[in-house]
Amino acid sequence: MSFYLVKTTWPDVKESINFSLLTVFGFIFLCLFNFEVLSASNDDLTEDKYDNDKALKFSQAAIDRTIDGYKFINQDKQPVDITQYRGKPLIVSLIYTSCHHICPTLTNHLADVVKIAREALGEESFSVITVGFDTAVDTPERMHLYARERNINISGWDFLSTDKATIDAFSNDVGFIFFKSAKGFDHLSQISLLDADGKVYRQVYGVNYEPPILIEPLKELKFGNRTEASMVTGWINNIRLFCTIYDPHSGRYEFDYSIFIGIIMGIIILGAIAIFILREWHINNKNNGAN
Repeated sequence: MSFYLVKTTWPDVKESINFSLLTVFGFIFLCLFNFEVLSASNDDLTEDKYDNDKALKFSQAAIDRTIDGYKFINQDKQPVDITQYRGKPLIVSLIYTSCHHICPTLTNHLADVVKIAREALGEESFSVITVGFDTAVDTPERMHLYARERNINISGWDFLSTDKATIDAFSNDVGFIFFKSAKGFDHLSQISLLDADGKVYRQVYGVNYEPPILIEPLKELKFGNRTEASMVTGWINNIRLFCTIYDPHSGRYEFDYSIFIGIIMGIIILGAIAIFILREWHINNKNNGAN
């Protein structure tokens, strides 16, 4: 009797087990499929948030906006207030340290441009800050490592960290938009230039821009100020503003002496004409007196 019961019920048990296994595998498959679809839709949603044209328009809208006090921590774990950079132009670059291509390339190129600008304008002529906007990762330690990996040890250049609320407000003020994406973050490759009063003066875009694109507005801020302490200082600065030009062959700014040569030649020609007129006038007066 017992044998008969086992024999008659075994197919039912086998079918029940097979059905249960199929149910479990089907449930796992549906979960994985839904997870992939949800992840893809989330990535699409995040990427849809970033629009390059809108980001550019938002960036340009920041020009002439004064950046008020924001507090940061530098790579040496010292507190920094953005207003302490006032009194000279300030270059602002926002990056995230876990970026492995665009941000390092942007920083490396900026370092090259800063060296050229310092040669042309002076070592203490402007300040530079690189701000990490991925606040969960970009700690002072990471910012210090980021600078060291790029061999950047330039005076007047700080690498700053802060909290999320501060970076959100600060990035909005300087016209910098960033969004989380599957690649890390989507954002403009942007350098913001602030004047000595903390006002956004110019936005520079791209990774490998030509040095004059950033240095020329720096020259305007450094030497183009009309409210100088004396007329002599203003005159000298105006000469440096117009006579310091970029040589693409050497990759450096050089003083253009051809302007002075042209001025000297013009003075010589005008002097010769004046001497000729005076000489003729003297001869005519002498002849009239003799008559």
